[in-house]
Amino acid sequence: MKKLRMKVLAIMVATFGLGVHAQTTFEEISADLNKAGGVYLAYPKVEAKLTPAPKGYKPFYVSHYGRHGSRYLLGDRDYLWVLQLMQKADAVNGLTTLGKDVLNRLGQVWTEAQGRGGDLTPLGVRQHQGIAERMAKNFPEVFRGKRHVSARSTVVYRCAMSMAAFGDRLKGLYPQLDISYEMSEKYMNYLNYHSDKSNAFTHGEKGPWVEEYRKFEEAQVKPDRLVASLFSNADFIRCEVNPRDLMWSLYWIAVDMQDMETPLSFYDLFTAQEMFDLWQCVNYRFYIGNANPLASKGLVMANSKSLVKNIIESADSAIKNRSIAATLRFGHDGNVIPLLALLQVENFDVSVAGPAEVYKHWCDFKASPMAANIQIVFFENKKGDILVKFLHNEKEVHVAVKTDMWPYYHWNDVREYYLDRLSKL
Repeated sequence: MKKLRMKVLAIMVATFGLGVHAQTTFEEISADLNKAGGVYLAYPKVEAKLTPAPKGYKPFYVSHYGRHGSRYLLGDRDYLWVLQLMQKADAVNGLTTLGKDVLNRLGQVWTEAQGRGGDLTPLGVRQHQGIAERMAKNFPEVFRGKRHVSARSTVVYRCAMSMAAFGDRLKGLYPQLDISYEMSEKYMNYLNYHSDKSNAFTHGEKGPWVEEYRKFEEAQVKPDRLVASLFSNADFIRCEVNPRDLMWSLYWIAVDMQDMETPLSFYDLFTAQEMFDLWQCVNYRFYIGNANPLASKGLVMANSKSLVKNIIESADSAIKNRSIAATLRFGHDGNVIPLLALLQVENFDVSVAGPAEVYKHWCDFKASPMAANIQIVFFENKKGDILVKFLHNEKEVHVAVKTDMWPYYHWNDVREYYLDRLSKL
């Protein structure tokens, strides 16, 4: 009877832990509207403490994949068209007092953002410097001596700049490190891979999920209150303003302010419910496009197969060649998210159907905020036994591999488990 009670208790604890990690609520979003930005959430402050390695084990290698740090909106037009619309309305005395204030704020934002669409922001640089510094502090044995670090990024400049910021900080702490930097198409087949079948499923106009999502978004996006708060001229609204486009554009500008240097906010334009409703749309799109939606039957998650294969092969090389300290890889949210799913980190491989249900089980800002990263740290004892632990955004996490010593896993078990998983995808 006692054993039965203990078993039930263990199941309850495991289930409760999964639910807490997975669930996102209106209350959580409304308490911190930056989270309504989803993948635009600036990298969270690291407060988790790491569990010491078992006695006799020391770290010798780190395998890493990181998203670029905080960035500006993808294109200058994402700012400019809204600014020009507001200027046009102001020219015909068509703005409310709030609208005039927003126009002034947009002008200040444009001063910083002009010409920088898609670029890494100064905060993005600082994020990767900080992650590198903490990695070196947490695992100093890895970086001592004349050891080699491989750093590779996708062919997008913000990823290369993130790589440079990370590597420069490591080099500053350990000048003797030999760090090789590469940004090349040669490595895109695992740093940023998407299959044709996956692209067909995730297509924003022809994907099998699009019509259901269109109806969901139509119900979620309610722009009339916002538009009326900014514009005073009904004729101008009728002839010049697309309410839904305006609401979305102001939403994106609002949530990206946390990633910029200009100390302004646009959250006062929205109610907490509006931000939550918009975020649900964004969260669903990122889930469909990058995670493990039920209808995809694993297609999207499988985009990270070549990356997991590279992780295993790189680890094999590092185990044989002890001059290798770390393998650093830099890419995008669309690579971090399927990697989390394929590795089965916590519940990020969950399969859900229906846009109204996704936020209850899967959350974009928990999966991939700006500068999101996955670290697999390798430890060894004098007998040559190798353990690993998984860090997601520098927090110890669970994977589906069995272990008797969490957060540590036996590398041979991990390697065998993922090779078997790859063979079935």
